[in-house]
Amino acid sequence: MASVLELQAAVVVGAGTMGSGIAQVAARAGLTTKLFDVAPGAAERAIAKIAEALSSAVEKSKISADERTQTLARLSPATDLDAAVRDADLIIEAAPEDLALKKELFARLSLVAKPNAILASNTSSLPITEIAQAARGPERVIGLHFFNPVPVMKLLEIVRGERTDERVIIAARALGARMGKEVIVVRDAPGFATSRLGIAIALEAMRMFEEGVASAEEIDRAMELGYGHPMGPLKLTDTVGLDVRLAIAEHLCRELGERYRPPQVLRRMVRAGKLGKKSGEGFYKY
Repeated sequence: MASVLELQAAVVVGAGTMGSGIAQVAARAGLTTKLFDVAPGAAERAIAKIAEALSSAVEKSKISADERTQTLARLSPATDLDAAVRDADLIIEAAPEDLALKKELFARLSLVAKPNAILASNTSSLPITEIAQAARGPERVIGLHFFNPVPVMKLLEIVRGERTDERVIIAARALGARMGKEVIVVRDAPGFATSRLGIAIALEAMRMFEEGVASAEEIDRAMELGYGHPMGPLKLTDTVGLDVRLAIAEHLCRELGERYRPPQVLRRMVRAGKLGKKSGEGFYKY
């Protein structure tokens, strides 16, 4: 199994908000990084946005111009997933939260990847052990749960599957440090630690909003000013995506019971296409 010092080449599968952020921090950490997406041109567009974000960071003196140049030099789009994966030491999947899709991806990736390559999922709630069962070499499968926006958020939640090799955990811890992240390691339980707690708060905030206890702004301000949260639960739901939060809540409801049942307001808003920032409207308008 590859050690973190041997992790030189990475592939990120999925060029959405999370995938592009993961690709950025991987490249900045020194890994030659390829970004793949099934949508034509998506990886190229994501890299262009990364370049803009890095330029902004240079202007704000958060990174040097040389760091920007080196990061972009390590980052490239991939048009052929199998070809990109063959030489990778680390593959991070950042596809939509669909268990069947992830299992299909890991089955494919594990057949093409090197036997000692680490296979990671960025899932925020789906079972790593079940995803790993679809892969050849389930002991090399791990959860690497990053947080949005990836370049800014300090936490990396490492999820240990039932068959994850201890050497993979060690490599993941060191990789997190290399990326400048604080790391926690949790076992593969429904919702892990962060999603389980975060969704519980968000669902209660939605119920309060639905009952007219307070406005979205006031509920968020209560958590921001009263508890020191950098972003209130409803604003955060808009950022993550209401459809994503609904999928996570439904999964946790099946696994953990009625306390995670999604409120009707969440279902109605998703049916109406009010998905948050990405659609222009959620609990707030954008």
